[in-house]
Amino acid sequence: MLPRLAASDSRATRPLISLIVPVWNDDELVVDLVSGLQVVPELVEWVVAAVQPGASLFELHRQGMVRLISCDKPSRGRQMNAGAAEARGSLLCFHHADSELRPEHLSALEKTARNEAILGGAFHRHFDDRRTFVVWWEGLIRRVNSFAGPLFGDQSIFVRSSVFERMGGFADIPLMEDLEFSRRLRRLGSVVLLDPPLWSSPRRFHGLGNWRATLLNMAFIGLFYLGVDPCTLHRLYYGRLRGTCVRGVGVDPVSRG
Repeated sequence: MLPRLAASDSRATRPLISLIVPVWNDDELVVDLVSGLQVVPELVEWVVAAVQPGASLFELHRQGMVRLISCDKPSRGRQMNAGAAEARGSLLCFHHADSELRPEHLSALEKTARNEAILGGAFHRHFDDRRTFVVWWEGLIRRVNSFAGPLFGDQSIFVRSSVFERMGGFADIPLMEDLEFSRRLRRLGSVVLLDPPLWSSPRRFHGLGNWRATLLNMAFIGLFYLGVDPCTLHRLYYGRLRGTCVRGVGVDPVSRG
């Protein structure tokens, strides 16, 4: 068991925004993300919930650049919940390590955090493919997403910490935790979509192709909304015909000592 942060350390200088990053086998992406964006500690903190973090993440933690949570099993929803439990910001933003984050995005989050009427939301999306039909599709999603529809993890979903606590955090499911969470968040009202839009790495589409991957994702989203169990969807999505659905993950805040 790793020792917890000392009480005096964990509550000193409460930031306005907590950027919570779940990570598994992508430590260097986090290093590049954190190192490439200067933040003011009084405004922003990084909280990294990593499965078996390596030396590079421990070094960022030792330098005080991130608050590191060590997790023993991959489960994005549980990792994000673990990060939120240690976060100190009044606005929690759940960000993927392979998505961009620029000063303009932080400015939009800061403005949102200071508007107490807003409960949560996400960023608009920017697609890498700039062909005419794709640009049209991006615009259509933008209009629909502004008032309805699911919010996806790679849109960097954000929510007030008090609202997150009232909602009970992310569901303990292996897939579609972002859709399930955003559905509950929208029911509370006052959800916004922010600019500038976020670009995320298309690496998960490699091997399938953009359109095949998009159609596959749409099919799985439809199955989820029809009530198919997320454990079943997880096995189908990753091509597993057998095996168990892991619902737990052990987490430990890491000492800076």
